[in-house]
Amino acid sequence: MKRLEFFFDFSSPYSYVASESIESIASKYDRTVDFTPILLGAVFKVTGGRPLTDLHASKSGYSARDFARSARFFGVPFKMPTVFPLATVTAARAMVWLQAQRSDKAASFMHAVFRAFFAEDRNISELAVVANVAAQVGIDATALAAGVQEQSVKDRLKAHVDEAIARGVFGAPTIFVDGEMFWGNDRLAQVERWLERGPF
Repeated sequence: MKRLEFFFDFSSPYSYVASESIESIASKYDRTVDFTPILLGAVFKVTGGRPLTDLHASKSGYSARDFARSARFFGVPFKMPTVFPLATVTAARAMVWLQAQRSDKAASFMHAVFRAFFAEDRNISELAVVANVAAQVGIDATALAAGVQEQSVKDRLKAHVDEAIARGVFGAPTIFVDGEMFWGNDRLAQVERWLERGPF
């Protein structure tokens, strides 16, 4: 079965919104989704990018409003986090570890972490919070807490970031369909059109 590649950062509200739809879109066209966590901070160091809320006041204010409006449009619960953006390296490493150890739980964990941050305003930069979210979806929190410290996990996450940069990723979410790159949750309609009819 062909796949869609979904590069995301847990601090990206647009990644959150898109993540709630991408699996159903993929399934409709007999595709699977490969979820690849990255760290936008590392990407921005190479691309010169900055968080949308760290720009001119007018664009920053618009972005915050658009986060909530986009979530409403897609029917996704959203509450602007008290701390935003924040470091997501622990959550990303946890995702990497799960994909190797409990791949059947990885997507559920991803959705739960996104909702913890963007719907419940929980600080997912903290290992205790990430471990608690893991436990809520049936993952051994103690094993996960140890797993995020493994060098192989750290190396794998770095490899994800390096791959993203090499392939031209500059923001999140970035979705690859048959090698074609789409950036942003507002491109989901184009993704679906491509899946339905082919390249355009």
